[in-house]
Amino acid sequence: MRDVCVIGLGLIGGSLLRAASAVGRAAWGATDSEADAAAASADGFDASTDVAAALRRAGEQDALVVLAVPLPVVGEVLREVGKHAPGCLLTDVTSVKAPVLASVRSFAPDARFVGGHPMAGTAESGWRAGNPALFGGAAWVACVEDDTDLAAWAEVARLALDVGSHVVPLTAAAHDEAVARISHLPHLLAAVLATVGAEGGPVALALAASSYADGTRVAGTRPELVRAMTEGNREALLPVLDEALGRLGAMRGSLASTGGLAATINAGHEGAQALAEWRAQTPAGVRVSLTAPDARDGLRALGARGGRITAITEDVAIGEVA
Repeated sequence: MRDVCVIGLGLIGGSLLRAASAVGRAAWGATDSEADAAAASADGFDASTDVAAALRRAGEQDALVVLAVPLPVVGEVLREVGKHAPGCLLTDVTSVKAPVLASVRSFAPDARFVGGHPMAGTAESGWRAGNPALFGGAAWVACVEDDTDLAAWAEVARLALDVGSHVVPLTAAAHDEAVARISHLPHLLAAVLATVGAEGGPVALALAASSYADGTRVAGTRPELVRAMTEGNREALLPVLDEALGRLGAMRGSLASTGGLAATINAGHEGAQALAEWRAQTPAGVRVSLTAPDARDGLRALGARGGRITAITEDVAIGEVA
């Protein structure tokens, strides 16, 4: 198994360092947070605040470098990658993919890059929030662009599989449009709901129960992290936000004119049922040869249908699709 170097030891990076170590990979990490580095070291992990040294070691040992830093500092860290491990095998766990891909092409063009994003997390942050089981059963996007090296892609996919995830192959653009709908818009709606509820004062807060708590859970995430993901995905998020505002406007108009909310409530119920039905489907097996001329197209087609890779044997990706 390939060694792993994790840059950034917050919730996701810290969980990945733990998980990679737990499955037997040699792994080390670095962060500019003295508190997170000290906590990781105290827990017995190989961690420091010397990012340059960690990257040089990764270059020397041909390790897989994982960027687990917030989007606003990705470019800064990539400059360090370009200096100290220019030809490294590189991935990331950032929640927006197109801006990271553009930054890699600008600052570390010789890296063998595969964009990644594990769909896992909590509203907590920092090393202490990490959990080696965080990725169990989660979808992990591993991007496939026209120029993606499929040997590098397979290495990133194997890491995701090793720590318990299944792999969804998508382009950066397809990923960003999807997460605008199922991650970034929910963060914005949670922020609005939390604000409206709190403005109801002590009575509203005293009566708040599970529907309010569930709807506002992600509003407890560190604001700078939410801003980074939502503002960083502006191009994909704006039309999705417009779609949501259109539905809210139609709901408001219906309530004002007829007093009825059936269309909105029924559509929402159907949407929730669609998720449950999707998860209950029996999948069919799929195999994609990574050496085939159309392998990239095959992987992307699988991801576009909601399929996933569950294993990689030699040069074959084994998966399933509903």
